[in-house]
Amino acid sequence: MIEGLFNQSNYIATKKMMDATTLRQEAIASNIGNVQTPGYKRIDVANDFKDAFAKALNGGGTEALKQLAPGIEVDSDATERDETGNTVDLEKEILHLSENQIAHHLEVKIVTGTLSKLRLAITGRPS
Repeated sequence: MIEGLFNQSNYIATKKMMDATTLRQEAIASNIGNVQTPGYKRIDVANDFKDAFAKALNGGGTEALKQLAPGIEVDSDATERDETGNTVDLEKEILHLSENQIAHHLEVKIVTGTLSKLRLAITGRPS
């Protein structure tokens, strides 16, 4: 019974997205920390994870979701912002940071809601 709660595709997908937003937070922190490092290339969650995640959601099932693992790669779309070759734009990174925090907060709420259902089933009280 409890396994069924944690093997639902929505729960697994949310946990994978939490992994991705956590990794993206680390990438953004690295980008901001290296905003003035000559030659530094902006990094982000790999696009192949995003594509594989979308494919798994659209019919891959829970096993496909379980196999996913986000990774980091150099952002090939980022352009050099000055003659040093650095591709980090601080304003864009702060925007990415805000977006990522909102996404992570939503994912935490979804997982917390699932755990609250379990608590309610066990104790008969919502909190």
